[in-house]
Amino acid sequence: MAERKRILTVRNLDITFQTNSGAVHTIRGVDFDLYRGETVAIVGESGSGKSVSCKAIMGILAPNATVNSGEILFSYTHADGTDDTVNLLAKDRNWMRKHINGKRIAMVFQDPMTSLDPTMRIGKQIAEGMIWHFGISKQEAYEKAEKLLEEVGITDAAKRMKQYPHQLSGGMRQRVVIAIALSCNPDLLICDEPTTALDVTIQAKILELICRIQKERGISVIYITHDLGVVAKVADYVNVMYAGKIVEKGTVNEIFYEPKHPYTWGLLSAMPDLTTSDARLYTIPGSPPNLLNEVPGDAFAPRNAFRLKIDEKKEPPMFKLSETHYAATWLLDERAPKCEMPAELKARVERMKKEAEEHERL
Repeated sequence: MAERKRILTVRNLDITFQTNSGAVHTIRGVDFDLYRGETVAIVGESGSGKSVSCKAIMGILAPNATVNSGEILFSYTHADGTDDTVNLLAKDRNWMRKHINGKRIAMVFQDPMTSLDPTMRIGKQIAEGMIWHFGISKQEAYEKAEKLLEEVGITDAAKRMKQYPHQLSGGMRQRVVIAIALSCNPDLLICDEPTTALDVTIQAKILELICRIQKERGISVIYITHDLGVVAKVADYVNVMYAGKIVEKGTVNEIFYEPKHPYTWGLLSAMPDLTTSDARLYTIPGSPPNLLNEVPGDAFAPRNAFRLKIDEKKEPPMFKLSETHYAATWLLDERAPKCEMPAELKARVERMKKEAEEHERL
């Protein structure tokens, strides 16, 4: 087995936003790693800090953001074959734009209409990054752009090159956005809810496209989503985020079949399931905390049916369950009472395991 090569290391990332209401402590010590050719999914409810963490990697945080601490180490290879590792947080926007954004790290946003310039033809939008980063001729860039459109599954690519975004369907626009992201052959692709604005059949095709391109090019992918159904299809590893922190992380099988954090239990229980005995869809009670106020103890405690007294006073550490599986909940402390996942979720997990086994046999 080939040795895994780490390309991204995020350590103790801590970010505050200054607002009219005060300082909002959005990211509260995020740690994760990403290896070449692998996919890490970051999941959680809206406002948990998923997109902000990835915007920090891209160096495109809003002007009112302050990075209090942390480092984001990115490893890449120069054109001459030499390896380099840089702390992206130490670089200014101009350096990031010249050396990283689009060229080595690219991002696919959730709404393709806001990602594309409505006044510019498709061909020019794909070609301009290659002209800017590599200094190639307009003709060469346009030829590569046409091939990229074919690669992402757009038929009649020469015709589409001359069209404007409003002349394409939502699914085709998202394919164009993916073509733009791939145009400079990046090492890392960040997908921020790339299928949210699309219907279900198009969603499946876009996911298949991203997986296929990842295998062909050997690129690494960070997938931001609140949809655990998407995670099951694309991820190798999963980071579950809540209130600006990662509360559980592990392989996709560990998170789906052996979840240990009550918040992960809630997310899995909230997934639509045709075979469940419940007539109503489960929802996690309450709302995420207001991060204008510092959170005492475990941020999830007010919504946690399994909370302990210590949850209100002290934040839980990350408990190690395996070499790849960690969870931040006091329920894993040896002094805590034994607590199992809810019976309905346990039954659902068993059904998911059986479905996965049957799928593998086919």
